[in-house]
Amino acid sequence: MFETAELGRSISKAEYEERVETLRIELLEIQQDLRQCDFPVIIVMAGVDGAGKGTTVNLLNEWMDSRWIDNNAYVRHSDEETERPRYWRYWRDLPPKGKIGIFLSSWYSSPFIDRAYGHLDEADYDERLDRIKIFEKTLADDGALILKFWMHLGKDAQKKRLKKLEKNELQKWRVTKTDWKHWELYDKFTEAAERLIMRTSKGHAPWSIVEGEDNKYASLTVAEQIRDAIQRHSAQRRSTKEAQAAMAQQAKAGKKAVKKKIDKDAPVRELPYPTVLSCLDMSKTIEKEEYKKELKSLQGRLNKLARKAIDRGVSTVLVFEGSDAAGKGGAIRRITSTLDARSYKVLPFAAPNDEERAHHYLWRFWRHMSRAGRMTIFDRSWYGRVLVERCEGFAREEEWRRAYGEIVDFEDQIVDHGTVLVKIWIHISPEEQLARFKARELTPWKKWKLTDEDWRNREKWADYEEAVNDLVEKTSTTAAPWTLVEGNDKKYARIKVLRTVCDALEKRLKQS
Repeated sequence: MFETAELGRSISKAEYEERVETLRIELLEIQQDLRQCDFPVIIVMAGVDGAGKGTTVNLLNEWMDSRWIDNNAYVRHSDEETERPRYWRYWRDLPPKGKIGIFLSSWYSSPFIDRAYGHLDEADYDERLDRIKIFEKTLADDGALILKFWMHLGKDAQKKRLKKLEKNELQKWRVTKTDWKHWELYDKFTEAAERLIMRTSKGHAPWSIVEGEDNKYASLTVAEQIRDAIQRHSAQRRSTKEAQAAMAQQAKAGKKAVKKKIDKDAPVRELPYPTVLSCLDMSKTIEKEEYKKELKSLQGRLNKLARKAIDRGVSTVLVFEGSDAAGKGGAIRRITSTLDARSYKVLPFAAPNDEERAHHYLWRFWRHMSRAGRMTIFDRSWYGRVLVERCEGFAREEEWRRAYGEIVDFEDQIVDHGTVLVKIWIHISPEEQLARFKARELTPWKKWKLTDEDWRNREKWADYEEAVNDLVEKTSTTAAPWTLVEGNDKKYARIKVLRTVCDALEKRLKQS
């Protein structure tokens, strides 16, 4: 695989300076154009020790405006990173749309080194690489341009480069005992690299193998490929957006723009077939005295379990979704009232802000993954992509359809890390929702909760019910199942929610 990168390619100093002069202007112009584009550029630099990765990255920052480049390099995991799922550190550092993010020692480093050292067998290595493929596909599907460069040196050339650096008083600090250890394991590293490139070089995230013996040649090759790729991607994105805009305009022209007055008493449209929600027994209830007794018992149980989770470093993520006025807030308060306020965080989510819209939709949730022992409660969540954005047309069909797989992968990573993940859907009947809406209108301290959007969502009851049915079918997994809660009786719902959370925490703590 690497024979074509051991041919001794080089360029003269005169040619280098001539090409750089033009290239720098082009890169700066492209970078300014990129700031107005709707995609980020993700550059992964990997390869043989001493092959010029750092030199090339330094030149890219020199040739372009470094204010619009995010440079990321990783060594050992910090405590903050260790206490979260492995990919948290990478999601946290992803560049927003319009910027370039350069990653040295990226998500490839750990599995690559572990395989070369023999800490991973081939099956485990392939599993780690498959996770990377899913990660990159998720970003590319959202429009990101991903460029990956493998900087290569032959074994003799690497030895020569390391010795040359050691002789230079200003550069010898770059060569470590680890570099020489890797040189001794050169064949193992080459074998691991070949499999890595073979399995992860895809059309949406291709590898480019660059000969690194001549730094001038290597740096120019990388920079020119970046220039050309951004130009191509930008043109493709513009063409796609123009086509989508034309289709949207046609669809809009085919509809009559009629402003319809909201009929608050209108019955909701029902689906002609059963769903997971319509099959719930909404008559379930609990007597007041039994509720008080159960509430006190379950809150005490939750308090003890939560303290054990803190001691053992077990994190918890609670996801609350449900119909408008279903009682999510009341259920959450019955949970938090028994916890130490320093150990949990409640995060309500609505429409994304400008910063969040500049990233992949999962970014704003990844960044809120809590540290060891903490509890994070999401009041609305990443399921907005397959609920509100689907039903209201904020996401294209191709976007919300692929989101099911992206969400399952996201939740698998949370659970694989050892975090307790509980997903709760609180459901109420259309009749109960209407009664609660009207009660809110008459209650001064609840009136603010009711908006025109709530009434409009009610008109799409059947659309949301169908979306929930698909959501449960596609994302209720053994590792992260959905709990559907009958919510017409608020007291019954609160007890079921508390019991579900306690059972999940207790099950996880028995494993630690």
